Amino acid sequence: MYTAIVFLPLAGFLIAGIFGRQMGPRPAEVITTTFLMISALLSWVAFAQVGLGSAPASASVLANWFTSGTMKIDWALRIDTLTVVMLVVINTVSALVHLYSFGYMHEDPHRQRFFAYLSLFTFAMLMLVTADNLVQMFFGWEGVGLASYLLIGFWYEKPSANAAAIKAFVVNRVGDFGFALGIFMLFALTGSVSLDHIFAAAPGLAQKTVHVFGMDVNAMTIICLLLFMGAMGKSAQFLLHTWLPDAMEGPTPVSALIHAATMVTAGVFMVSRLSPLFETSPDALNIVIIVGATTAFFAATVGLVQNDIKRVIAYSTCSQLGYMFVACGAGAYNLAIFHLFTHAFFKALLFLGAGSVIHAMHHEQDMRRMGGLAKHIPITFWMMTIGTFALTGLPLTSGFYSKDAIIEAAFVAHRPAALYAFVMVVIAAALTSFYSWRLVFMTFFGKERWAEDAHDAHGHDDHTHVAAGDHATTAHGHHKLEPHESPNVMLVPLYVLAVGALFAGLLFKDYFIGDQMAGFWKQSLFFGKDNKVLEEMHHVPAFVALVATYAMLVGLVVAVWFYIFSPDTPRKLAEQHRPLYLFFQNKWYFDELYDLIFVRPAFWLGRLFWKGGDGRIIDGLGPNGISARIDDLAGRVVKLQTGYIYHYAFAMMIGLAAIITWFMLGGVH
Repeated sequence: MYTAIVFLPLAGFLIAGIFGRQMGPRPAEVITTTFLMISALLSWVAFAQVGLGSAPASASVLANWFTSGTMKIDWALRIDTLTVVMLVVINTVSALVHLYSFGYMHEDPHRQRFFAYLSLFTFAMLMLVTADNLVQMFFGWEGVGLASYLLIGFWYEKPSANAAAIKAFVVNRVGDFGFALGIFMLFALTGSVSLDHIFAAAPGLAQKTVHVFGMDVNAMTIICLLLFMGAMGKSAQFLLHTWLPDAMEGPTPVSALIHAATMVTAGVFMVSRLSPLFETSPDALNIVIIVGATTAFFAATVGLVQNDIKRVIAYSTCSQLGYMFVACGAGAYNLAIFHLFTHAFFKALLFLGAGSVIHAMHHEQDMRRMGGLAKHIPITFWMMTIGTFALTGLPLTSGFYSKDAIIEAAFVAHRPAALYAFVMVVIAAALTSFYSWRLVFMTFFGKERWAEDAHDAHGHDDHTHVAAGDHATTAHGHHKLEPHESPNVMLVPLYVLAVGALFAGLLFKDYFIGDQMAGFWKQSLFFGKDNKVLEEMHHVPAFVALVATYAMLVGLVVAVWFYIFSPDTPRKLAEQHRPLYLFFQNKWYFDELYDLIFVRPAFWLGRLFWKGGDGRIIDGLGPNGISARIDDLAGRVVKLQTGYIYHYAFAMMIGLAAIITWFMLGGVH
């Protein structure tokens, strides 16, 4: 069963990728989606057997990958509760995204390639979460990076899509370099990359030091920080976050898949899987909680002023990932996975709901050109409202249980940065509520600004549309800019995700973080003997238990005032505090800063080596230089061939005179 769960998406990729042109788009869509549906159903069966049932954890070896000296790497599937939770999340969201793409991508001429890439992405993620050793995990890690590059740049005719794909690939390589160094260092110290072996060796390495940069530092701290560097890249944490908003250049189903349940959660999964290592290094966990809290706050501030509907949700994803790392840094790994689980439902719902809005608006993504859509697309409106309820933490929704628990864990965590993290996530909760409801109000309430734009542009309601968002195609003829509800094939995934957004937290909280936690996790997560955060969470003051709800209400009230009762207030505030507004709108100027520090010097250095080193020195003195000198010499020699006999006779006489002179003066003794 587990082999089928993992390899059915690979089979779909191979069939659609190799035979897609021969079979046509519809069979490719049906085959890949059917395989994902089967894989998703089997994942729920595995979840019931391993997580909720009594089936033991296991590791099955599929084949030997390679053996080099003492290193033996097998293809193996590690099946425990953490694995089956990730299988459910990945395959469920991926199957629904496949189904949703039937409607969303129906006009695209390259659907076979699109569905093949989706299945490849899913397979790589499944290899990552089922890995029984770090090399196999790294294989899945890099496979996800490759597939995300292909999907973000799917519309390769758009320069912006190509640039976004390259940016995501390069930024992730920075994090992956740290991840690889962490793996190398673990192998050097333990002689193995097998998870069981390094987990067993971790306590003995807790006090070991290594000599780095002239200092003796704790080995496990260095290893954990290197591993976390990889997690920062994949999960778009502060400083390595810049690729995430640009990834919105991909089709909306890609955004839902990458930013809800798969690629960006890989870092959270990796830290949780390697919890036996991180528990040996309090210093590393303190860095994790600082980075997570900073990310949660930073992304929330940027989300306040974004106008692209997909970018608002993207920064929300970045912020929520910060919450997950705060939980990991506090030592509450089960809370991180619980929020990962619930977040997948409501964030995929929001992304696919945004895709439905974009579809209704003929691929318009700017919320300033929307408004009044609730009565035109009521189903999409209610689906996105449910997702917003869950994201902002409305009581009894999924986000309420997981987000509130993380805030409580930050309050009781025994870390030097715990108070900082608590303050940051509470502020982020209020900001999240504000920008989430801002999205709803700007999109679905108020004036129908899209109608005004159409009238201003043409003097009538018919509007010739040139896609400025998802589709880089020019519409033919005249489209009537009248929003329309999406087809059922796009709405059914929203219904399923809405159920998860509303009830997943309530149904599974006892298993993930409640009374049945011990039996549920079955040692798939590790908690150190001094880790009492889960016990102390039950004794937090009343204001801590309620602070997230209060923050949510504050954000909601401010959003209602700004965008329902006093729509001019946001504009006035932006004008009064323009430097701060531009600071947030330009994402704290990280892109400009990185461009100045890294990109421009790299281009300058590249041009120097290209034109100066390669062109002038190597080619100039080497192949090109030698060939040029031979050309020069040949040009001079060829002038001797004039075709006149008296020239040749004169040359013979000079040669004869030279030979006689040589013999007379130096040739004979």
